Amino acid sequence: MAAIEDDATTGAPPSPTPILAFFDVDNTLMRGASVYHLGWAAWKRGYVTWRDIARFTWKQMRFIAVGENHRHQLAVRDRALELIEGHTIDELESLAIETYEKRIEKLLLPETVGLAQDHLDKGHEVWLITATPEACARVIAERLGLTGAIGTRIRDVDGVFTGELHGHVMHGTEKALAAKDLAVAKHARLEDCWAYSDSRNDIPLLELAGNRVVVNPDAALKRYARARNWPMITAGAASIRAQRRRVRREARAVARDAR
Repeated sequence: MAAIEDDATTGAPPSPTPILAFFDVDNTLMRGASVYHLGWAAWKRGYVTWRDIARFTWKQMRFIAVGENHRHQLAVRDRALELIEGHTIDELESLAIETYEKRIEKLLLPETVGLAQDHLDKGHEVWLITATPEACARVIAERLGLTGAIGTRIRDVDGVFTGELHGHVMHGTEKALAAKDLAVAKHARLEDCWAYSDSRNDIPLLELAGNRVVVNPDAALKRYARARNWPMITAGAASIRAQRRRVRREARAVARDAR
């Protein structure tokens, strides 16, 4: 998408504290489920079987058609844990890089990536927050020049994964808790922060931020957002352009000494 010039600027002075923008990944920053593509790369390396890939494919098609649900998230979590058990941190990082370069990069939604860049241009920190393994989310953040990523963490012993979670799946209320913890640690004001997601499961995260935007929402989130007059955008539509103008016009910039 071509750059869009500002048509106005916020009258608020630059913020003396950091401002964080949280972006969900699956069906928000990219089309589909990132862990599915991680599974394909794992199959090519012989980590999983063809039957596993068939299940991943079915889940991917359903996810694109109707959005995620809790049972889907649990199934993906369990398979991801099985997939990585016995492998090393270095192997997962290598797998995540390969997955990004061969599959995820092509599925990124340029309009949403542009929104993330608009926040960076304001001096905001941009954090991915997702249920996918943190190593995969971190690669996406690094390649896009974002601030960082919060994802599901897997326990390891001496650099080898045990197949057990370190904490909880980064999903639902866990996202909101992690986002709040990060905001507190950075002394950011939640009313100045932003959150973007497509899923009803992220309502706690969206309600946490002072500025929430739903992107390609599932049916339940669409109803919830409409009832509350939340901004709603669809990738590729004029609503994206309007939201980018809104960020450039209304979002507070961050003072340089606060970055």
